[in-house]
Amino acid sequence: MRAEPLIRMRIRVEQDVFVARQLGREVAREVGLEAQDQTRLATAVSEVGRLLLTAGRDTDVAFVALASGVPTLQVEMAHQMPGDADRLKAQLTQVRRLVDTMEVTHGEPGTVVRMSRRLPMGAPALSDGRMDEIRNRLSSHVPGTPFDELSVQNQQLIVALNEVRAQRDDLARLNAELEETNRGVMALYHQLSDELEETNRGVVALYAELDEKSVQLRAASEAKSRFLANVSHELRAPVTAIIGLGRLLTDESSDDLTEEQRRQVELIRGSASDLLTLVNDLLDLAKAEAGRVEPHWSEVDLKAVFGQLRGTLRPLATRPEVEFVVEEPQVPTLRSDEVLLAQVLRNLLTNAIKFTAEGSVRLSVVPAGDDVRFAVADTGAGIPPELHERIFEEFYQVPGSKALSGKGTGLGLPYARRLVGILGGALHVSSAPGQGSTFTVSLPVNP
Repeated sequence: MRAEPLIRMRIRVEQDVFVARQLGREVAREVGLEAQDQTRLATAVSEVGRLLLTAGRDTDVAFVALASGVPTLQVEMAHQMPGDADRLKAQLTQVRRLVDTMEVTHGEPGTVVRMSRRLPMGAPALSDGRMDEIRNRLSSHVPGTPFDELSVQNQQLIVALNEVRAQRDDLARLNAELEETNRGVMALYHQLSDELEETNRGVVALYAELDEKSVQLRAASEAKSRFLANVSHELRAPVTAIIGLGRLLTDESSDDLTEEQRRQVELIRGSASDLLTLVNDLLDLAKAEAGRVEPHWSEVDLKAVFGQLRGTLRPLATRPEVEFVVEEPQVPTLRSDEVLLAQVLRNLLTNAIKFTAEGSVRLSVVPAGDDVRFAVADTGAGIPPELHERIFEEFYQVPGSKALSGKGTGLGLPYARRLVGILGGALHVSSAPGQGSTFTVSLPVNP
């Protein structure tokens, strides 16, 4: 249903263009448009009326208030004689900027121009009663003379100029503040640039120093590895000779020794055996550090490896208080180096047996995504969390720990971690005092 106009008028002569402008401003004021929007709408109505008047014939003007949806004031200007709508559209390009929407249609009755302006959020509601009041007030509106309209336009122009001047002053002030801010930003930028350049020089110098220290550390590590390898190799022969001589002295075919002599010889043999173990561990560690341990990849039957470990290590677990368990592997095969893998697991199991007074020592393996996870768990005294990484240092032993069988050298765990690294995996420990320890070896299924 079409809304009833607030007021209608007809433009016949140039005088009516001034009246249409006055009426447009008055209607805009009544419905609640702001002062600037009143001027914009009045200007748009007068300019469209002028263009249509030059085309000849009369123009009907209707002001309609639309209350449904977004409240809007619509102006419909109909020209009774058909004309060139495209030419009119081109002439109205500047007028379009004064309103929210503008539509020019051309049909059988003639050319129709529809313009609209949305009412602000704070405008009074366009109820039926209020629109009737607006119609009554507009019906008693008395048009002013062209001189009156010119006076109003001049006042509006003065207000607009004052607003432009105020905006220009504000813009100049903002430009000055922005310029001052830019100077501060540039000063800060130059200061930060200088500081960054100084920092970069320090970082470059630090990197150079680190590179130099790294070269020195690498050279020292290589020298240590060579020293350990050479010394270990040279010590093996005399230590082996001492063990052999001790065995000859206690042999039944040799001359009888007194009880004290036999005891002393056994002490010598035991010390020599411990020394030989240390020498062998040093030699293995030196080889691993020097990169002389190359893995030989093959499909490893874990069931066979676990069976071998079960058979060779069970004689070491002689205390009835400790249960030695090698579980059946949940992973049948693994691509790895069988000798190095067995050496790592044997090392971890031997350590667990040495330091477990009661409970159990258990070996297991389970799949873990793209990895295989070996676990050696014991119920020993446990290791404090702050020492979890230190136990992998060479010659380090947990303070207060005491091996229940044999003697520890502090080289087994560092050697085991290096072998696991060579196999492409990682060795970690999870332990707490009084809760035992679990050493976990994670190896890739396809290294």
